[in-house]
Amino acid sequence: MPIDIGSEIEGKVTGLAPFGAFIELPEAQVGLVHISQISDSYVTDITKHLRVGDIVKVRVLGIAKNGKYDLSIKQVGKTVWQQKPRKTREEGGRPQPGTFEDKITSFLKQSEEKLQDVKRNLEYKQGGRKKKFG
Repeated sequence: MPIDIGSEIEGKVTGLAPFGAFIELPEAQVGLVHISQISDSYVTDITKHLRVGDIVKVRVLGIAKNGKYDLSIKQVGKTVWQQKPRKTREEGGRPQPGTFEDKITSFLKQSEEKLQDVKRNLEYKQGGRKKKFG
């Protein structure tokens, strides 16, 4: 039975390293659970979460070039990620992002307003506007 990407299977922990855990899968296949895929919380020491010989359920994330599988423990039982539709401004969400030109125009407008505020504050601290003699 080939191992499909996205499937959840059981495997045995055969080795631990500072960067992850090696898992023996069915049919003598081997995979690696990277340290970032062990738990939802930050993992500094793998030995606090796994031991050699533990039987764990893993989700297959992909296949590396060397034929080993990329695995995850923290994604087991979770549904495949799907993008949630964004709320429109009328529904109380953020406004939809505009085009690049809209973003640049907005940035330039905000930048000019901030620059004017800085100039006003500087003039106030210097004691008002400079008078021209003539």
